[in-house]
Amino acid sequence: MSARAGIIVTGTEVLSGRITDKNGPWVSARLLELGVDVAHITICGDRPDDLTAQLDFLTAQGVDLIVTTGGLGPTADDLTVAVVADFAGLALHADPALEARIGERVRDWQKRSGAVSDEAATRAGIHKQALVPEGAQPIPPVGTAPGVAIGAGARDGRVPAILILPGPPRELQGMWRDALAFPAVVDALSGRGDYRQETIRAYGLREAELAATLRDAQNSVDVFDDLEITTCMRGGEVEIVTRFETAAQPAYSELSDVLRAAHGRQIFSTDGSTLGDLVAGALTGRRIATAESCTGGLVAARLTDRAGSSAYVMGGVVSYANDVKTGLLDVPAEMIAEHGAVSEPVAAAMADGALRRLDTDTAVSTTGIAGPDGGSPEKPVGTVCFGIAVAGRPTATFTRRFPGDRTTVRALATTAALHLLLDALS
Repeated sequence: MSARAGIIVTGTEVLSGRITDKNGPWVSARLLELGVDVAHITICGDRPDDLTAQLDFLTAQGVDLIVTTGGLGPTADDLTVAVVADFAGLALHADPALEARIGERVRDWQKRSGAVSDEAATRAGIHKQALVPEGAQPIPPVGTAPGVAIGAGARDGRVPAILILPGPPRELQGMWRDALAFPAVVDALSGRGDYRQETIRAYGLREAELAATLRDAQNSVDVFDDLEITTCMRGGEVEIVTRFETAAQPAYSELSDVLRAAHGRQIFSTDGSTLGDLVAGALTGRRIATAESCTGGLVAARLTDRAGSSAYVMGGVVSYANDVKTGLLDVPAEMIAEHGAVSEPVAAAMADGALRRLDTDTAVSTTGIAGPDGGSPEKPVGTVCFGIAVAGRPTATFTRRFPGDRTTVRALATTAALHLLLDALS
């Protein structure tokens, strides 16, 4: 049986929805990669009683490791270390070396930023962040907040190991590798199994179809129950993640064969590669431009999300108004008058115009009706036309109709544009 862990994300700003939690999913993914079962992710506000309740809950679940994120700053509402110490029955002591290190970081930051603060308050904040529970191991900070690793066994052996990490994702992620090396964490995870995780991605595959295939696989794949399969529909794509012990590799290979046989046309990745990974690879040695109307720059944003995308993305035009389509992309006004701005001829002319104006060999265009208004019986809300221009080939056009509100239509259209582009370049 694998080691089990629970994650507590602290912060009233996360609980209230003002900030989206990035730490819980990130820590969970890293633990799963290590072969650790993540039993629970909980979120609580900056209230001692609520954090204590979460610690009680996870301890009662018999987890081997609790990871907390957030609440390590110098202010009064940063209470994680004190609450965890009280829960474990451990006294707090200042670590002089840690206090000196935090002080250097704080004063260096003040010098570089020109910030002016009350010296007494600064000293108090530094001292607070240097408090470490008795017997615990401080983890050197990436920012100013150190982490803390507490070994299992407190309160007569009832408390599991606890790893306390900061809230800012950059600091938490920068500290992660070091944190895993501390004896308290190593001991807690010593029971983890030898697990693998594989991901298959498909586009245009309905969940009902996939569910039927998985039911068939349950009857045909030997030791199917040794595979932990989760599916997630996101942006028109289906992600099929399978986790299994290494010994169950033959069963996973059988499952993969079943999925490819049933849905080979929709599957675009069997090795975990994302759409972005594949598009970036297909654009190696190319130069691409975008011409967008209804997606308002979202296609260009997806293309430039990746570091190094400047090697192939030259630029884009958001031609929301017809005057911009004609003035910047050379779409004939009479074409718009005859076919409408949302039409395949206009989508083709937009892609051709972007290809020519931005001096590239590849271009993608979108023009559509995202809603909530503007639709007609012939072209209802959700209708989007695409153009894919590749130098030396006739420009290809496509029309799709997407369900949902304005945000959903734009998101689905953006994903569709990238899939059409990938198909064209493949």
